[in-house]
Amino acid sequence: MAAYEAALLLVGIAILGAVVLPRVLSDKPMSFPLIYVAAGVVLFSLPLGVEVPDPVEHGELAERLTEFVVIIALMGAGLKLDRPFDPRAWSNTWRLLGITMPITIVAAALLGWGVLGTLLPTAVLLGAIVSPTDPVLASDVQASPPTEGMDEEVDPTEQEGEVRFALTSEAGLNDGLAFPFTHLAIAMAAAAGASSLEWLGEWFLVHFLYEIVVGVVMGYLAGQVLARFIFSEPVTTQLGKVMEGAEALAATLITYGVTELVHGYGFIAVFVAALELRHYEWEHEYYVALHDYAVMIERIVMATVLVLFGGAIAGGLLAPLTLLDVVVGLTLIFVVRPLAGVVGLLGSQMPWSERLVVSSFGIRGIGSFYYLAFALNEASFGEIELLVAADKLWALIGFVALASIVVHGVSANWVMNVLDRTRDDERTPESTEAEVS
Repeated sequence: MAAYEAALLLVGIAILGAVVLPRVLSDKPMSFPLIYVAAGVVLFSLPLGVEVPDPVEHGELAERLTEFVVIIALMGAGLKLDRPFDPRAWSNTWRLLGITMPITIVAAALLGWGVLGTLLPTAVLLGAIVSPTDPVLASDVQASPPTEGMDEEVDPTEQEGEVRFALTSEAGLNDGLAFPFTHLAIAMAAAAGASSLEWLGEWFLVHFLYEIVVGVVMGYLAGQVLARFIFSEPVTTQLGKVMEGAEALAATLITYGVTELVHGYGFIAVFVAALELRHYEWEHEYYVALHDYAVMIERIVMATVLVLFGGAIAGGLLAPLTLLDVVVGLTLIFVVRPLAGVVGLLGSQMPWSERLVVSSFGIRGIGSFYYLAFALNEASFGEIELLVAADKLWALIGFVALASIVVHGVSANWVMNVLDRTRDDERTPESTEAEVS
């Protein structure tokens, strides 16, 4: 079988699985990402004549594929949030971003430097790429689609549940906030041996302040402009109805492209633009079409990426792992993130049970793949360090993502269903009392 035709077959199977599996297994506690990865391992183990995916050799392709799935996931995540923007109502999000994320970065960097023995720039890079909560694989713990479950009798800060809101908003923002620390690792590698610290000031002013601010501003402006365009006229033609929701993809690409052209963080801009879109009309039913279209595209591309990830595993992606690497990877998932989450949420109004869930479900995945591919494509690491670190980092991050897909994927539905039932039970007596009075 020709390689090109075989590649089309594999992509087709991935897309078909993304469409059909949720229908067939809708009532089963299944982890769809895990199924896609397993399918990739099996398919690429067959003698089809297709080149096994290698993210080290094909770094540019790995970067672009993962970049696209992340930005469309950020649009979908932003459209889910049925909560007005209020600094106090978003307090748990700020805790996760301002406390939990830095702790995770520092702890992961220390593990890389002190335990694995990597050079400091590589250790910082490790901290940056494992810090964001993945917006692609976290759909089972995210808020419900827009307008679903909105209730005028319920406080808007409680409608989607604090756990789901915190994880969705965290995933939407910290995927962009990992960028400055990825650039920090690149800058440290480029400045290795330099006596001056001018590079540190440049990193702070450009990659931390300027690009974050530009990302927020461009996202706000894009969201305002695109919202007025999308909601200016009702859909009346048949062609318009067929294309309902496609504006979500257009808004994602326009916002991301324009922001990157002016050297801002496009990930942040897309999420902020999605929030602005969501808050423009608030209860308009067209938000469902926008959200569903974004999710459809996200699921198709996600399935393709995860099948390729499975193929990379079949091709030996995890071969460089040592027992120490495995221990560090499991420590990142089961110790570093949960403890960092608990520390970040100290003083929160959330019950401890919910704090533990938020702290434990810092899912790692495709976002980390993107940051690693981006850093290795852009960095000026020393030649030996780059050659050694690339395979090692891909193996470690691949293992962390696989472990997260297995553990979080299998447990997410059950845990969130228990939390949702508990929350509903707690609200029912209050509703009954209101009806009686």
